[in-house]
Amino acid sequence: MTVDGARTEREDWSLVRVGLATRPAPDPDERPPAALTFVIDISGSMAEPGRLDLAQDSLGHMTDQLRDDDSVALVTFSDEAETVLPMTRLDGNRDEIHDAIDNLEPTDSTNLGAGMETGYETAVEGLRQGATNRVVLISDALANTGDTDADTILERIASERREHGITLFGVGVGSDYGDALMERLADKGDGHTTYVSNERDAHRLFSRRLPQNIDLTARDAKAQVAFDPQTVKEFRLLGYDNRQVADDDFRDDSVDGGEIGPGHTVTALYAVRTRPGTEGHLATASVRWLDPKTRAPHEKSGQLETGSLHDSLDDASARFQVTATAAYFADALRDGDSRWSSLPAAPSLQGLADHAEDLAKETEDEDVRQLAEAVGRAERLMD
Repeated sequence: MTVDGARTEREDWSLVRVGLATRPAPDPDERPPAALTFVIDISGSMAEPGRLDLAQDSLGHMTDQLRDDDSVALVTFSDEAETVLPMTRLDGNRDEIHDAIDNLEPTDSTNLGAGMETGYETAVEGLRQGATNRVVLISDALANTGDTDADTILERIASERREHGITLFGVGVGSDYGDALMERLADKGDGHTTYVSNERDAHRLFSRRLPQNIDLTARDAKAQVAFDPQTVKEFRLLGYDNRQVADDDFRDDSVDGGEIGPGHTVTALYAVRTRPGTEGHLATASVRWLDPKTRAPHEKSGQLETGSLHDSLDDASARFQVTATAAYFADALRDGDSRWSSLPAAPSLQGLADHAEDLAKETEDEDVRQLAEAVGRAERLMD
């Protein structure tokens, strides 16, 4: 865990970052076997290029990456849901799995509720003790048939999570993407979501990230930041609006938290207004989690002093500046104009685009390059 911050040009306001990271994945041969149930949307909207075709290509690549002692199942849904392939070991069955993937074809509407129910039933039927049991939902999350009530679908996921420990990983595709529903599903399913827009993203996810990060590093992880009222006048968390946990629940291990795999990073950013002329302790950041096997609790903390704040954002590390740029950009997209941003010292979109371009060159990171391109496109559209 790292805690750092930088002062902004707006009087008494700073940005404070809390970063959490887990150790990289061990050797793939050392992880427990995996039992993965893929729930695949084959509704009519998935016929558009970059949706079902992308999912099929990616799943084919991933099938070649998994170990012989791993297992996969395939469930499809449109108007109704169907188990295309029950839980099947990779050893000696790769051709059968490839054929099942290749034969998927889009049709009809999106009964997401039926897909999730059948997916979890299939996962329970194929449950493997001592393995990592996970449901992987691939969809544009545009439910329009059958049970479209999110709370009903969510409760089904929550009950299976509690009883069997099956986690959910959501993969969003398509330009029309129901990200809010997918995120709520993943929250209730003790998992997380990601979005893939092209073949490069999909191959990186299914061929590298998912096979490497099947195992869990921490269960019910929670983070808490306590700001010192002697030095801090006000603060606000940027984002994570639907994932906040009550202060009293931080050390209550019966309260649900997040599941984190190896090599994962999580960043929280705060806008903090310090009291004029004060110095000293600024904040204590803590993270608490349960061991995924023994469920024994662990906790770590980090401190931040006012004297440790960088004098300006430009003096902070490049990675801190990337975090701030992403936050300013997200706020500008939400509000439509960064000049009216709720964040302290928000630059114009033009200034943000120029700075993102400089950071892309400095870091030589493809993800930062994509961020810079996105800011540049938004700046041209809003000009």
